[in-house]
Amino acid sequence: MIKVRQILDRKGSQEVESIRPTNTLAEAAARLSERRIGCLLVRDDNGAMVGILSERDIVRLVGREGAERLNDAVSTAMTAKVQSCAFNDDAIQVLSRMTKGRFRHMPVIENGELVGLISIGDAVVARIEALQLENEALADLIRSASA
Repeated sequence: MIKVRQILDRKGSQEVESIRPTNTLAEAAARLSERRIGCLLVRDDNGAMVGILSERDIVRLVGREGAERLNDAVSTAMTAKVQSCAFNDDAIQVLSRMTKGRFRHMPVIENGELVGLISIGDAVVARIEALQLENEALADLIRSASA
């Protein structure tokens, strides 16, 4: 079974981008575009995580209520109840939670500290790699049994 820790190890150390809840959605959109990422963690002045904001959150709000909403604070569009995972969580279960919850990014929290962020793409790649390894192992077993 692939664990979240293995996914983060493959990604290498990466700083998780964040923004303040008082910044505007326009500032958040610019940062997302500039960094070519799909979400920002929302942190208060003390650095505590208070939410998560995805590009989808911004697009849905603007699509529903108009571009003038880009002047609103990040706190108006962020998801405040952030689901997280831990190093030893099973990657398949995390992928399932993301799929069922219809969100694409999940912070990784260990001992109360943010240690990374995984995307649904990271989890899918890990699952595909695990299936490829299983397939190769089964093919080797079949070859050795028929020899």
